[in-house]
Amino acid sequence: MEKVLVALSGGVDSSTAALILKQNGFDVHGAMMIFQGITDELVSYARDAAQAIGIPFQTFDFTKEFKSLILSDFIREYKRGRTPNPCVVCNELMKFGVFMTRAKHLGFDKIATGHYARLERENNRYLLKKGMDKNEQSYFLYRLKQKQLSELLLPLGSSTKDEVRKKARENNLPTAKLKKSQDICFISKNNYASYIKGIIASKPGLICDSAGKTLGKHKGIIAYTIGQRKGIGLSHERPYYVIGIDAEKNIIYVGEAQEVYKSQFIARHLNYIPFDVLEEQITVQAKTRYVSGLSKASIEPYGKGGVKVIFKKPQWAVTPGQSVVFYRDDVVLGGGLIEYAPRI
Repeated sequence: MEKVLVALSGGVDSSTAALILKQNGFDVHGAMMIFQGITDELVSYARDAAQAIGIPFQTFDFTKEFKSLILSDFIREYKRGRTPNPCVVCNELMKFGVFMTRAKHLGFDKIATGHYARLERENNRYLLKKGMDKNEQSYFLYRLKQKQLSELLLPLGSSTKDEVRKKARENNLPTAKLKKSQDICFISKNNYASYIKGIIASKPGLICDSAGKTLGKHKGIIAYTIGQRKGIGLSHERPYYVIGIDAEKNIIYVGEAQEVYKSQFIARHLNYIPFDVLEEQITVQAKTRYVSGLSKASIEPYGKGGVKVIFKKPQWAVTPGQSVVFYRDDVVLGGGLIEYAPRI
């Protein structure tokens, strides 16, 4: 019997994942990571869910690890004028990094999470596939390596959110009626600007158009992101949008709506799943944000450790620091961090 440690979050998905594994005969334990943003209420829900399922429960205090691995990277990226996605990094380094390492040290064979994604093994290689739910979450897992995938179970991959909630209700889990959690756990009400302003000092600078003409002054680059329209503070016959951020020169570039769309860009810090290295140009489906739809693109090796992404249809607000993820049918090929997109 495999011994599995489920990463509980205090929500319905992870607790139902633990329930499914228990019903399928695994030796299931539950554990919750404690760090900034994890409330006592969430811990209480996770503990109560574990009790209802009939599995042991424990907490891991990873406050120091979260600060050094996630918060420091989040702040550093904003200082560079980029817009990071901390959930992607947190999955890679926390849940499937320090949590998985702790689980192995405690003698567990595998860990499990409540992500809506699927795993399959083919030709001695683990493949990550889209989940069956309309809001499937394979996008957030594209950075996982083969060893991590080999030690992971995803019990909800073939389920929908409605099916999961129904199962939780039928088994009287206390998490059954909880609403969807906020996007970023350590930022109250997802208010990025207020959080960042409390950490990084704002330094006013110039607002320019794509040709470099000065149009006004900004309040500090940390208050802006690509595609932003509100809060720029410039009057124009048609709305201005942020189209570029130069942290070194402390300049915000703005333009009209058509200038926000980009067809190509460079991505780095890549990870591929069905293969180790991209050796030639291939055609894929890709998206540059979790909420974006998939769109046809080609990807090809670029320089040392990079990839050039060329979309057939221009994409809205391609943003350095965000992740681009590549698919072929329902298989996640991999992805990387958007490094550079030209302003024009």
